[in-house]
Amino acid sequence: MAGGLVGLLDDIAALAKLAAASIDDVGAAAGRASVKAAGVVVDDAAVTPAYVHGLAANRELPIIKRIAKGSLRNKLVFILPVALLLSAVAPVLVEVILMCGGAYLAFEGAEKVHHRLSHKAHSHDDHDDHEVPSVLSGPEAEEATISGAIRTDLILSAEIMVIALKDVIDKPIFSRAAILIVVAVVITVAVYGVVALIVKMDDVGLLLASRKSAGSQRLGRGLVHAMPKVLTGLSTIGTAAMLWVGGHILLVGADELGWHGPYKFVHHVEELVHDVSGIGGVLGWLVNTTMSAILGIAVGALVVAGLHLFQRRKAEA
Repeated sequence: MAGGLVGLLDDIAALAKLAAASIDDVGAAAGRASVKAAGVVVDDAAVTPAYVHGLAANRELPIIKRIAKGSLRNKLVFILPVALLLSAVAPVLVEVILMCGGAYLAFEGAEKVHHRLSHKAHSHDDHDDHEVPSVLSGPEAEEATISGAIRTDLILSAEIMVIALKDVIDKPIFSRAAILIVVAVVITVAVYGVVALIVKMDDVGLLLASRKSAGSQRLGRGLVHAMPKVLTGLSTIGTAAMLWVGGHILLVGADELGWHGPYKFVHHVEELVHDVSGIGGVLGWLVNTTMSAILGIAVGALVVAGLHLFQRRKAEA
């Protein structure tokens, strides 16, 4: 009887260790997958604050919360089942979809570079849309703003989830699902937590600036003045990350689909600098990153040029 109880306890302990190891594996894999989606995540965090620009302060956080819920619903309800199904029945399509996402990232990055180089800002109409608070235009306008943000998020979320899926596609189906769920929740909380912090930083700055302490006032004024630069910096980092990640996706995807030349060339150049004492690993990463970004710029520029040509021909017709 005692021996049976000891055996049962041993079995329970073994199962607990196995479960703990599985949880560790899921967490580690989710972390790696989340890092590979960094380019899209930074862009998402840079884009979203525009949706609450000009709103009454008491409406900012509720709207961000609703957009975050919509983003999580996009990932878990719409994207996750399709991604798991494709990875089970047609894994090659995951690579094709991922490369389409890489091309889209390259296009988005190149389009932003094009606008900056040609000194074009957003259209006057777009500024008018953001300058008029949705709360002043009625609940319909606010609902339209939220719906638009969630629709835009669907594209970004799909890219995040497919990038993560590609990194764990060799895992068993249930582990794959668990990892993607963790990625979806962690990234959504991280992105919209940062967004909430960004949009409320002005209020924090104004609150500090109204205090009697000279130090608090300086800090508050500094925060208020710094936020436009923070948003600009986020946008720049997001653009660079999109070009790098998009190009890298295309580079690796082409290799896995049978076109080995470009990836072999990049790998060869990496090897040339890899043995440099002390900094070989960093130089190798810089080479891969730079060449991925160059490929992203080239592909993105072709898509931008093609799209603009199509639009011009359509307008002339």
